[in-house]
Amino acid sequence: MANRIWILLLCILFISASASVQNKLTDNPADQLVAAINSNRTASKSSSLYSNPGLACIALNTLRHTKVTVAPSVDQMPRNQPTRVCETFAPNCGVEASTLTPITGRLLGCQSEYLKPSEAFSEILMKNQKSVEILRNKNHSEVGAAVSGSDGGGPYFWCVLFSNGKSNSSFVLQGHVAKISRPGCFSGADDDCNGAIDLSRTFCLWSIVVTGLIALAYAFGI
Repeated sequence: MANRIWILLLCILFISASASVQNKLTDNPADQLVAAINSNRTASKSSSLYSNPGLACIALNTLRHTKVTVAPSVDQMPRNQPTRVCETFAPNCGVEASTLTPITGRLLGCQSEYLKPSEAFSEILMKNQKSVEILRNKNHSEVGAAVSGSDGGGPYFWCVLFSNGKSNSSFVLQGHVAKISRPGCFSGADDDCNGAIDLSRTFCLWSIVVTGLIALAYAFGI
């Protein structure tokens, strides 16, 4: 009987701890993508980049207004993009037009199934030498990342924008508060991801719960 009680307590602790860790790891995949980017840059002797929420919100809007095929894509910002940023994306995000600065690079990617941010970074966005060159460009000083699903599921889209602006003076948000828009998530917003991304989280949490229930059933001979 004592052994069963100990097993019960351990199962409860396992489920609680696992769920807590899962929530911490999946609150905002866009933030985790920025962490992977900065980790790669510092490992290659490049400086880490400031995570700018205004730029990240524009990255999310870029996903909504850019046709991305289910394949990785890396390029510089198209010629008409600065005008679109000023006229559409910045107001949508509450970014002050006078603080817009040049966007120095862009990474786009798409995958039919959801991947962890670290996997999306290495397997989707870092597929060729051009993407590596964009990532490690020394002209970058700040970064904004976004991720979004489609109709509550896949495919999943990833966008990273780089800029050479100065921290706290470029892509400044009105009232210094990020204008959260759905669906999708963007980095630096101090906001939990929801919608399509939460679906992946839900599956993970259910797997933890099921594992715990199986262990309980075994302990009590059900």
